[in-house]
Amino acid sequence: MSAPPPAALPVLAEADVVVIGAGPGGFAAALRAAREGMSVVVVEKYDMPGGVHTSGLQGAVNKGVGGIHSELMERFDREGAIYTATEKELPGWAGNPLSHYDWYLPPGSAFSRSSFNPDAAGNILSRMLEEAGVQVFYGAAFADVTLEDHGGQRSIREAVIATASGRQAIRGKVFIDGSGTAEVVARAGAPFVRGGGRQPQSVRQDGASRPIPGGLLWIMSAVDFSRVWDYQQRENDPLLGKLIAKARAAGDIPEDLYRPRLEDEGVYGKQYIGHPTLDLSPAQGPGTFILWQNVPYEWALHMDDDAEHAARAARELRRLIQAEAFFLGKYVPGFENAFIVHVGRYVGVRDGRHPLGEYVFSIEDAREERRFADAVTAPMTKTFFWDEYRKYRFEVPYRCFLPRTIDNLLLTGASLSFTFETIFMVMRNFPWCTQTGEIAGFAAAESLRLGIKPKQYEWRKPLF
Repeated sequence: MSAPPPAALPVLAEADVVVIGAGPGGFAAALRAAREGMSVVVVEKYDMPGGVHTSGLQGAVNKGVGGIHSELMERFDREGAIYTATEKELPGWAGNPLSHYDWYLPPGSAFSRSSFNPDAAGNILSRMLEEAGVQVFYGAAFADVTLEDHGGQRSIREAVIATASGRQAIRGKVFIDGSGTAEVVARAGAPFVRGGGRQPQSVRQDGASRPIPGGLLWIMSAVDFSRVWDYQQRENDPLLGKLIAKARAAGDIPEDLYRPRLEDEGVYGKQYIGHPTLDLSPAQGPGTFILWQNVPYEWALHMDDDAEHAARAARELRRLIQAEAFFLGKYVPGFENAFIVHVGRYVGVRDGRHPLGEYVFSIEDAREERRFADAVTAPMTKTFFWDEYRKYRFEVPYRCFLPRTIDNLLLTGASLSFTFETIFMVMRNFPWCTQTGEIAGFAAAESLRLGIKPKQYEWRKPLF
């Protein structure tokens, strides 16, 4: 029996604001809209809010940038969800080439690396939405939208979701895309650019569109890093190359586990193009580390819009995680008793769809430090590490939150109308995504109070 058409689906809920996805952007959008007095429904496919930072295990702690982001950092700290490692706990960590974040520090220098426990943080985020009166449907997958056409612009009438009860509809007045991969934009038929930007010359001859690779994060406990460091010094093997070669000769490492980096200039640099060595960061508590397993760049996978690609990434990365855990336990001193305690619930997408909004923010806008009458924040400073770590001070216009052709949809986070260079290298971090969500939630509430569409709202004062 075929499924009923979208118009015939049972309506599960109605709200002023419907948010698709509860990552940092969607979470903050829902919380701000609710605090502004709006009724809010959130659709989240996993079992807690937080996206890549909870379900995906990232757990990045940053200095509060104001608003909901500062509130989160303070609450995580107050409720014991933050773990901080320093040179006292890990004396060989600063400047260590195995470090994901702190490899550039002078060896032996002081450092402080903090992360929040993903599951504890997810619990806190969930309670915050409940405290604000937000209705959240967890385990609900966004599938489609129904549209209304009026005078060249279209409006979303309903979000179609798949739940334990089957396909249902959620009706709303304003919708917010917090999916992280512009899923709502795509289903609504609004224009976007597919992931996959400028390609390294050495691998683009076949014409394949290769997005910046995504990755699956995982956690190991019972690691004695002092023994790893002792081995690195004693054997003059900082990258563990000798151990990798030994394991490869014995057939204990699959060919696609440790891959050489591709050389490239510009936006990619040497980032995310194969990780040939162990790559980790302290997390959760003593002896526990988070590790990265990245999609091999040459696979050219579009996990955000291709079901076969998404399935391959999830399957193959778990295979590589198991292989790497075996290698570490058998060959690397300090990992003899280590074990996997957690694998992320999904493969993170670093380069998905890029919506085309009423304004597309480019790298030139940042480098030329442009100002805008509809700036959503005061001039903010960001460091572009491919420009020799130069700092730029620029603004972002409200029009980047407004996708073309749809008049009641707002964008957040990695789904903003930015070119891929800018969103990847600078504008997809936890603080900014949280700020964008709060901006979208505020704009939704203000538009509803005025009885207009978000595209008709005139933004004139920075929120941050």
